[in-house]
Amino acid sequence: MDPIALAAGTALVSAIAADAWQGARTGMVALWRRVRPEQAEAVDAELAETRAQVLAARQTGEADTEQALVADWQMRIQALLRSNPAVADELRQLLDTQLTSALSEQEQSRIGTLLMRAEASGSGRVYQAGRDQHITER
Repeated sequence: MDPIALAAGTALVSAIAADAWQGARTGMVALWRRVRPEQAEAVDAELAETRAQVLAARQTGEADTEQALVADWQMRIQALLRSNPAVADELRQLLDTQLTSALSEQEQSRIGTLLMRAEASGSGRVYQAGRDQHITER
């Protein structure tokens, strides 16, 4: 799956459960309206339903429900990107300006893209980590 679809789906579901959810909703519906205008109204209604489901899941501690909603929106966004790859830049801007900014610092740490590349030759070694790394060699 495209990393931007993963990040946007996660950020969207988290953002619509936050106080600034209207901005996230407006931005996502505007994106849909531009790419698939015939689906924009349905997406608007589905975002409202997703908000109700996320809030209920958080109230009852059902983390699996929230993860299922994240996966659902990731797939929808992936399909949108697949049908119109040029929308990736607009989606990245929406992610940076509306979705991620509405999240707490802890939620923001779950969002993002990390791309690592390394090449070693001969007897060279490469150690990469997205976060903590502890190496013990003898």
